[in-house]
Amino acid sequence: MKHVITLAAASLALTIGTAAAQEKLKIGMMVTLSGPSAVLGQHQRDAFNLAVKQKDGKLGGLVADVVIVDDELKPDVAVQKVQGLIERDKVDIVTGVTFSNVMMAIAKPVFESKTFLVSSNAGPSPLAGKACSPFFYSASYQNDQNHEAMGKYAQDKGFKKVVVMVPNYQAGKDSAAGFKRHFKGEIADEIYTQLGQLDFSAELAKIVAAKPDAIFTFMPGGMGVNLVKQFTQAGLSGKIPFLSAFTIDETTLPATQDAALGLFAGAQWAPGSDNPASKAFVAAFEKEYGYVPSLYAQQAYDSALLIDAAVKAAGGKVKDKEAMQKAFRTASFESVRGSFKMNTNGFPIQDFYVVKAVKRADGKYATEPVEKVFTAYGDVYAKECAIN
Repeated sequence: MKHVITLAAASLALTIGTAAAQEKLKIGMMVTLSGPSAVLGQHQRDAFNLAVKQKDGKLGGLVADVVIVDDELKPDVAVQKVQGLIERDKVDIVTGVTFSNVMMAIAKPVFESKTFLVSSNAGPSPLAGKACSPFFYSASYQNDQNHEAMGKYAQDKGFKKVVVMVPNYQAGKDSAAGFKRHFKGEIADEIYTQLGQLDFSAELAKIVAAKPDAIFTFMPGGMGVNLVKQFTQAGLSGKIPFLSAFTIDETTLPATQDAALGLFAGAQWAPGSDNPASKAFVAAFEKEYGYVPSLYAQQAYDSALLIDAAVKAAGGKVKDKEAMQKAFRTASFESVRGSFKMNTNGFPIQDFYVVKAVKRADGKYATEPVEKVFTAYGDVYAKECAIN
């Protein structure tokens, strides 16, 4: 009888050990996969999946169970779907999030559930400052920063008069604020368009009438495609310098093609970046998917690497919230962008560049760095964050 009990105990121990060995890391990835901006979510999804595939389906040593949902670029839909990820799927981490209005909508329910939120794109200013959370970490940027790079560039180039045109939502407002932070010249006009707007004829007429030294714009996805085409068709390319962020990139270049060549953007990375990790990522991504990765893809890939490093540093104890918070703050990994360090508010400290659209020798369109604008640059809102 004693022998039977011993065998039973051994069997139970084996069962427990097997269960522990099969423990999963549950991740909910929310991105925009509907409408004109669906390509942004596609880049994020594909890059994250590539990273998981390269790590044999594991992140931090745990089998990665990734549930992907489309927020449809509708904040109310996003809230319902993120609640499903948390309550039904019981995810340990929510990642992705393409647009800042969606990020602001889901942040509260995610934080209240003490679920970690790792952004692979949206970086609204409230979450970097007074509304920061120990459950939020970004592998992208704070919204203002790429626009700040362009403001600094415009200032350094001696432009005196600039028209700013952005969509009327949180990221658009952050964009304008970021550009104006370093550009000290005259803002000839500040134009706010509807989110999703595709006809810019009236706005382009206003820009011409203002006679600026340059235009600065933030128009992601389909909005950017139409703006660039209409800007060129209006005969303005080459006459008015076109400065942008999230408008000239690998999500828009397949559609704009030659119309965008030579136009500038602010970015923390471009496919033409010259470092080993970046070159390996671009080659692997193009081999896997057949198209050139954008900074949206790079950020999502780095999101997976960040999660991998944090889970590993926490010893796989994803339910230990304090251990995971410490691990995210100090996670060390080889970022595709090069230099990467987590700031106190959960946003990266990193370099920023001016990049331009080029046509590669293989006929594909991409961006490449022109010059570095900021080195190891943290966002201005971190000082408002109470997290130590």
